[in-house]
Parts: sequence; C-alpha cells; structure tokens
Amino acid sequence: MYQALYRKYRPQRFEDVVGQKHIIQTLKNAVDQNRIAHAYLFCGPRGTGKTTVAKIFAKMLNCESADHKPCEECTNCQMVQNGNHPDIIEIDAASNNGVDEVRNLIERVKYAPMQGKYKVYIIDEVHMMTTGAFNALLKTIEEPPAHVVFILATTEPNKVISTIISRCQRFDFNKVCLEDLKNRLQIVCQLENIQIDEEAIALIAQLSDGGMRDALSILDQCSAYCVSKIQVNDVRQIYGVMTTEELGDIFYNLYKGKIEEVIKDLQQAQETGMDLKRMTQDLISLLKDSVILDYASNTDLVTESNKQVIEKKVALSPAPFRMRVLEELIETYNKYNHASSVLDYLETALLKCVSDSYEQKEEIQMENKPIQKVEMNVQLEKKEDKSYESPSEKSEKVKKELKNDDILVKNEENQISDVSRETLKSEKKDDHKIILNDEYVLQLLVGAKKSERQMDTEKMKNNDLYLSDLSSARYASSLRNCKIVASGTNYLIVEVKSEIQAKEVNSIQLEDGYEKYTEQLLGIPKVIFALDPVQCERVLKEFKERMRDNALPEPAIVDICIKEDENTTKEETIEQKMKRWFPGIQVIDD
Repeated sequence: MYQALYRKYRPQRFEDVVGQKHIIQTLKNAVDQNRIAHAYLFCGPRGTGKTTVAKIFAKMLNCESADHKPCEECTNCQMVQNGNHPDIIEIDAASNNGVDEVRNLIERVKYAPMQGKYKVYIIDEVHMMTTGAFNALLKTIEEPPAHVVFILATTEPNKVISTIISRCQRFDFNKVCLEDLKNRLQIVCQLENIQIDEEAIALIAQLSDGGMRDALSILDQCSAYCVSKIQVNDVRQIYGVMTTEELGDIFYNLYKGKIEEVIKDLQQAQETGMDLKRMTQDLISLLKDSVILDYASNTDLVTESNKQVIEKKVALSPAPFRMRVLEELIETYNKYNHASSVLDYLETALLKCVSDSYEQKEEIQMENKPIQKVEMNVQLEKKEDKSYESPSEKSEKVKKELKNDDILVKNEENQISDVSRETLKSEKKDDHKIILNDEYVLQLLVGAKKSERQMDTEKMKNNDLYLSDLSSARYASSLRNCKIVASGTNYLIVEVKSEIQAKEVNSIQLEDGYEKYTEQLLGIPKVIFALDPVQCERVLKEFKERMRDNALPEPAIVDICIKEDENTTKEETIEQKMKRWFPGIQVIDD
C-alpha cells in the first residue's frame, strides 16, 4: 500500500528534524542531565513538528541505551517506531475532550509502566478540551506520579486555560524557513527519484507557509499530477497560482491605465480557479523585488525569472507608482478575512491606484520623463481689478511679463535665498499684494505626494502648541486654521481662510522663511506656499482639466536655503566681558 510522503519521511531522530534547533537542544540536555519535567506544552503552527518531536522525546525517555539516545536498536525504540509501545499513549483531544474521558485517563495514570521507564501521554489539539475537562486534569498535571510525563500539543495556546499553561514547560515551535524546506524537499526528491526544477521546489516551499508536512503533501500531489519532470507552471496550475509573466502583464496594464484589460484579467483568473489572495501576495512580492533591484541591480535576493519580468514590464513604471500600488495592496490584503468578495476588494484597490486625483497624476500621464528644474515665480500684482486669465494663458505670457513694469521676483537658483528676500523688502510697497503664480502652483501639485500630505496633516495638528513659544509664535499664529492642500518632500501648499492671511504667510516665507519652524513642527524643513480659497479652487479646477487633456507641466523642484540667524552671539573675548561687567573700565595694552 502506498504511504504518503509526510508519513514515510517523518523523522525518527532529532537530527532529522527540520528547524526547531533551540527546542531540540533543550530536550536533549534535559535527558542527559536527568532533569525531566512532568509536563510540557508544545505550541506552534501546523506541520512544524510538534507531534514528531513529542514522539522522539518519548522514545528518548524510554531508550535502553546508556550513551546514545535514541539508539533505534533497543526493544523500546523499535516498539515506538512501529507505533505499538504500551507506555506511549496518544490522545486526540478533539474527540476525547469531555470530563469522562479525562477521568478515565486519571485512573490509568497511577499504574506503573509496562515496558519502559516512563509512561508518556501525548495529548494532541489540547485546546479542544472543555473547561471542565481542563479543571479535572489540573491536579494530575500539577502532581503526577514520578513515572508519568504529559506532552500537550496545540496550534492555539490562547485557548488553553492559564492554570494549565503555568504547570507546563512551554516550547514555541516556529515556522520552518524557506531554505530548510527547500533542502528537505530536495533530499526527498532524490530518495523518491522525482524530477523537479529548482523554481518548482521554491514555489512549493512558499505555498507550504512554513509547514514541513504541507510541503511534502504538495510535493506528493504534484508528483501524482506530472508523469515526467515537475515544472513550476505545473505547481501553479494545480494550486491556482498565477505565473510571474501574468502578474507582470496585469501590473503593466495598470500602469498604462488600461483598466478594462486589468479587470478582465482578474475576472478570468477567478473563473479559472486562481487564488486571488495568493495572487495579491505574489504581486506584493514582485513589486518588493522591483524596489530591491532599483537599489541593488546585481543582487542575488531576486530570482532570475522575477528579474526578467521586472526589467521588461514592472521597471517601466516610476518607483513612486510601484510603492503606491504596493502600499494599497498590503492594506487591502489585511481586509480579505472580512471581505464578502475578494475580487471586489482587489479591483477597488487597483482602481484607487489610478483614480482621478493629483496624487496619481505622474504615473498615468508621464512615462519616465526626466524631471527638470523649473523657475520659481512669485508675482506681485497691483490692487486694480484685472480680467482673469486661465493658468495656461498665463503660462504662455510669463516671458512677456518679465519685461513689463509689474514687479516679478525671480530666483535663478530655484531657491528662496537671502538675495531674493532682500530684493523683495526693498521693492515691496503697501499698494501691492503677494500672490503665487497659478502655473507655478500647478507645477507644485504635480510634484506632490499623498503619503507626505497625510503625515504632514497629522503633525500640523500640533501647530497650536507653539503659540506660547516666543520664538515660534509668529509662525504658528500665521498658520492657524490652515488646510494642507498638497505636500512635497520639502514644501507645503496650504489653503488659508482669506486673501489677507495668504498675503501674510507668503510675506513671512519670502522675508524670513518657515524652514526652521517646519523642521521643529514636522520633523523636516519645508517651504510654505499659501493660497486663498478663490485661487485654490481655481487652480485645482485647472489641474483636473489639464490632467484629463494630458497637458500637465513638469513637476517643480524646490531647493531650500535656510538663513542663518544673524543674532547668533559670538564668543566674547576677555576684554569684551570686562567692559560689559565694568562699564567704566579702560583696557590698556602693556
């Protein structure tokens, strides 16, 4: 009769157990030093070796050899290996979980071992026992006869009552690492003469989720499916896992904005029985590998098949877009356990990544265009009413406006520098108001990031705490009740309540700068650009229209030049200190 691989290759010695080295070493030392506890609790995920280690430990306790345990040659070792040792009793708590079963167990405990030195009770899935059964077993677990050892195994230790746990030595089994799984699978394949490629072994190890028993069961099924050599695509087909090429196609279509094709691919995957949860996990892994390759192109951490797909399809998109999709997929994956339809959640997450908002504009509208520095334009307009011109019309007339008499402060180095501030101070008059050029605001919006805005909005809530700080009160007061419209890595666009407040904020920025205050408030120095409600509504409307027409400008780059404090006190000389302490004193050089 055929025997399943996980039963056929169940370890009979501690040396054959995959992983769990810390537990094995502790149990070996306990036997060598004759420090055997009366009760043990083995906890951990399925297929990590809890029952296997319990049987080997029981074999060691009853082994007749004086030196090497277990020797696998004595009568006790042979009986344990054959599963007919009278003193090693396995109990399934899932079907023997009542008070009556525990009472029968307690009655048998007091009898001496028939064959070996210890009578070992291995209670599997102990968390299935009722509270009454636990309480009935409590006294026996605490003070059992000297010849009895209890080994309790469970995948859910949180369901075991604390009074039982406190009377046991607890060992937590970890998931088996991928390398150990792959090595063990290769050994089994060699012994069974199974032809399999390396990528198929790696995929089986990933699908097993750290369980050795699951890995062998998957290998068993794949070997039955494939007559000849097992290929990675065979494993994918059996377990509903999409190929790396298919994942690359879905992401590439998403980047290109081909939403209809993306949705069709997802629906077809569900209809053919693909595991969408696994697909989400694989796509997360693929995007993570693409980010690794951005920083280490020659790394061995990424497989060759993944590298090829990333170079052909995934790496064509900008890194910020990949990170945005990665974050969205991770957030969505955590919601799958409560989802009525995994497909709807996945489709919504991908649609959100290409939604019509300024945070997603660069990835949809531009294909690896080099970012160029643009000039920062701050325009001073007179108070007389002027007919409104659209941002696009103003953009065409920027060079002409430079020749007009209206003052246009232009920083050639794209910095808010001391020179530009001094120029503004000397040229600014009372009959002028400071506003930001609409075209430049559009460029700032293009370079903004959603993640930056979320973090800055949260930190901006602490602005009022600095109103009582003399050094920061002026800046904190000017930014009260402002709303962050967009946020870049080193700048903020805020909407304030009125035109007067916008003028005040922009004046402070041009004259003194907010960089030191924002570094104190946000943790990073940032430039502040203020918009009044009218200009903010106008610019956002223009942004949406130009995004639909694929006519957005290049993103702006704002360089920060922090002005040093002119009032910083220098170290005084001895003569200066003497004159300050004694105003009437004269210092005469000898």
